[in-house]
Amino acid sequence: MDGQGMNSTVAVPRGLAGVVVTETELGDVRGREGFYHYRQYSAVDLATQRTFEDVWHLMFRGTLPGPAERAAFAAELAPLRRLPAEVRDALPALARATALSGPLAGLRTALSLLGASAGFRPVYDLAPGRRAADALAACAAVPTLLTALYRLGQGLAPVEPREDLPYAANYLYMLTGEEPDPVRARAVERYLISTVDHGFNASTFTARVIASTGADVAACLTGAVGALSGPLHGGAPSRALDTLDAIGTADRIGPWIRERVAAGERIMGFGHPVYRTEDPRSRMLREIAVQLGGPLVDFAVQVEAQVEAILAELKPGRELHTNVEFYAGVVMELCGLPREMFTPTFCVARVVGWSANILEQAADSKIIRPAARYTGPTPPQPVPPVA
Repeated sequence: MDGQGMNSTVAVPRGLAGVVVTETELGDVRGREGFYHYRQYSAVDLATQRTFEDVWHLMFRGTLPGPAERAAFAAELAPLRRLPAEVRDALPALARATALSGPLAGLRTALSLLGASAGFRPVYDLAPGRRAADALAACAAVPTLLTALYRLGQGLAPVEPREDLPYAANYLYMLTGEEPDPVRARAVERYLISTVDHGFNASTFTARVIASTGADVAACLTGAVGALSGPLHGGAPSRALDTLDAIGTADRIGPWIRERVAAGERIMGFGHPVYRTEDPRSRMLREIAVQLGGPLVDFAVQVEAQVEAILAELKPGRELHTNVEFYAGVVMELCGLPREMFTPTFCVARVVGWSANILEQAADSKIIRPAARYTGPTPPQPVPPVA
């Protein structure tokens, strides 16, 4: 019965923190241990030892591929990178319309258009194989859509995808128009792998709620992109880098941080709602940044050390460490990505995790329909007459 929970006395924490809403085989985050995994494998180990396509295969098909499966999967994905003519022709106008808000805003409309032009149907009406085919097509198209919207917004022609390049390298190629340096392409690939999935975060939960209604894959992904765009979710990598710019020099680190803490302001790039130890993604990205080297990395390491020391002094008993956004911004900056593409790059990875969750949710016919506790004026009250 709709509204059946209105008189419920079950108390839940704000934001549903820690509330288990379903079961999943896709992975988990163990915040107290500083560990997260995709299926049965450490996500950080996968980012160190495997390719993005391998992890995509794992999330969609349940296994890590061998050489023959990897080649077959790559061959299946490569032609899906090209956009339908109807979508490609609409992108210049879409880029102009979203010039102030950026590629991520444009992606919401582009995904809707892609789903409509490709004939995506409600997942409720589809067999599992057809759902998976729609999800593959949408995932493969997202880097093409984002890079085209960015380049058009810069007055540049979109770069057509190459079928001979891996996912991450092809993304950088379409963004810059040049074949990327292998070291930097691998750095970005490791970042992408590390952000494919991360428990029931806001955007993943959004995708699953929409999928539970039986909507099509494009609708589910559009909602997830909307959730990701919020600065408290995926919108922080460039803001964390802005923090380094605002501090400027090593002698300003202490005063700058103390002023922000005294004012009650959040320091972007520090703290996470789940981890009570160091974010394992941040640890891995710090290693990548140090390997790339340079003054920005040296300064970031100094800032991290002083921020953690000052926070430990001013907020004793509360551990605050760098989260994924802090060093993600550093790595992407070193790899030549423009700051307005930091969050879209996060989306290039997370779309695979969203889609895996959509497919898993689609197998369950139960709609997600929680209740709210009413706290307004006591009803019923007479409706006042029109004056």
